[in-house]
Amino acid sequence: MKKIIFFLLIGFYVIGCQPKQNSSSKPENSDDFSFVFMTDIHLTEKRNAREGFLQAIDTINSLSPDFVLTGGDNIMDALGQTYERSDSLYNLYQETIKNLNMPIYHSMGNHEVFGLYKSSGISPDHEEYGKKLYENRLAKRYYSFDHKNWHFVVLDGIGFTDKRRYYGKVDEEQIEWLKKDLAKAGKKPIAVSIHIPLLSIGSQIMKGPNEGMGKGEIISNANEVIAILEQHNTKLVLQGHLHFLEDIQYNGIHYITGGAVSSQWWQGKRYGMEEGFLKIDVCGKDFTWEYIDFGWVPETES
Repeated sequence: MKKIIFFLLIGFYVIGCQPKQNSSSKPENSDDFSFVFMTDIHLTEKRNAREGFLQAIDTINSLSPDFVLTGGDNIMDALGQTYERSDSLYNLYQETIKNLNMPIYHSMGNHEVFGLYKSSGISPDHEEYGKKLYENRLAKRYYSFDHKNWHFVVLDGIGFTDKRRYYGKVDEEQIEWLKKDLAKAGKKPIAVSIHIPLLSIGSQIMKGPNEGMGKGEIISNANEVIAILEQHNTKLVLQGHLHFLEDIQYNGIHYITGGAVSSQWWQGKRYGMEEGFLKIDVCGKDFTWEYIDFGWVPETES
């Protein structure tokens, strides 16, 4: 029988291991570790966003996680921007993350996609059109890595329509790759990062109890992806996009939409949620998570 448990929390979730009293202390067991998941940074030179992001980075450095994993929308927008504007935002982001004291792994969001909207004036023939600019600057659009006894998978959940808009989709190339990659992971606990959620009740909270998710708000073939994840030792799916904090437990997997570093795009709280990121402490095959408010006060609140 399928089981579903929903948590909507501003705080932290305990699943079998306790965080240290000092959040910055390193786990004692050699297989234990911590990492930060930060999503929807939307870095721009406006709205004091760089100052806010640097404050988040200072907080992350004080926590000393093993690494940082982003959930996408690292820059404000490249969808409808010129090459010069998109290039400047990528440069700003790459320069700012140099302040991190630990490795960083990236996931791609819709706003990293370059020139997709016709309003950008960019031709699909441009050498860095679409996802190429992101792959040239930050990371492959999908990949995996191991850290200690856990296996991490980063997926690209951005599909394109014929009308040059985006929607949530994990393409067939990734589906086949994912099956093979997870088979190689064996019995290792698995964590997945994807920008557009696989599972969420965000629209019910933000729009109304009878409202569904739009094509740009949820992965359209999520059932196919989830069916693959459930065949393996998947523990955690980290999501972004909605600027919303939730934890849904379904069939033994936690689907955590990780809030937003920028909250309301650097203009204050969103549905009561402050600017923040997730700190995840891993203890063997279990984990705890906490949403860290890094204390940013936006211009509109100062």
